Amino acid sequence: MSTLKRILVQKDRTCRSVWFMRQAGRYLPEFRKIRSQNQDFIKLCLNSELSSEITLQPIKKFDLDSAIIFSDILIAPYALGQEVKFIKDEGPELDDFILEKFLDINENEFSEKLNPVYKAIEITRSNLDKKKSLIGFIGAPWTLLVYMLNIKKNKTEIDFDKLNKNIINKNQILSKLIKFLSLHISNQIDAGADVVQIFDSWSGLIPENDIKDYCYIPNAKIVEFCKEKKIPNICFPRGIKEKYKEFNEMVKPEGINLDYTIDPMWAKNNLKNVVLQGGLDPKLLLESEELMLKGATKYIKTFQDIPYIFNLGHGLLPETDPDRVKKLIEFYRNY
Repeated sequence: MSTLKRILVQKDRTCRSVWFMRQAGRYLPEFRKIRSQNQDFIKLCLNSELSSEITLQPIKKFDLDSAIIFSDILIAPYALGQEVKFIKDEGPELDDFILEKFLDINENEFSEKLNPVYKAIEITRSNLDKKKSLIGFIGAPWTLLVYMLNIKKNKTEIDFDKLNKNIINKNQILSKLIKFLSLHISNQIDAGADVVQIFDSWSGLIPENDIKDYCYIPNAKIVEFCKEKKIPNICFPRGIKEKYKEFNEMVKPEGINLDYTIDPMWAKNNLKNVVLQGGLDPKLLLESEELMLKGATKYIKTFQDIPYIFNLGHGLLPETDPDRVKKLIEFYRNY
């Protein structure tokens, strides 16, 4: 049994865990209350006590099988010297990338800046049922590069002219990102996390000729690091469609999260030697209860005879009714 399967096996189940991406977030009134009193998002992520409290909110409310630490993928660029702001209704904004400043940050400085994150993991682990797993996470190198170099025109397009201006530094930047993201993973595990998820949120925007260099190879190096350290890992190469198969064969993660564009039967037939996770469209939780449960049934039936973690194909949406989340969890567990 892989380390991921072993860590997710519950006392009365066999790899039948349920948790949701963004389960600690804006759809919960208790989170919105804390957020309204803490306008600076990065500072909130670095408030160890509040971060832990937010992490545990959905566990207390829904008794989910796993907690995922409340943080952000952009905490890594922050620790590597870039200012990160979150603009309301627009999303994250990073100041200009300065290569010399980026290269000047050392491992001790990086770890020290992120120490509040690791402290939050320690606090959470001490307050979390030992049978439940605690998930840490990182952004994959390509996705962080998109934000750090500010090369995303919109949700479907990358400014490759701007990227190519930095192409001479590409290998240098990616190499340091891989090294420091691996350190961030190791620090999270040392603090008490059991599993790490690697979010490559913008991998679907990479042209076919570049996907190996920007997606497969960086993810594979991080997964290889995890395997050497015996760290259970889940990859989420969102938006790469049928390239999920090639990704799985080249990167060889222990777990892979499906996005909601992937047909579950196709995934079952094509993604081998890996624990499958997620896939359900979070927008279904905004539809009728009948449609939501019909969608869930499709995934449950398809994956009923293989290791599968019930989750979504993206994060819970802010407008989601918490009662819907509760009904979905109960439906899955009682199926």
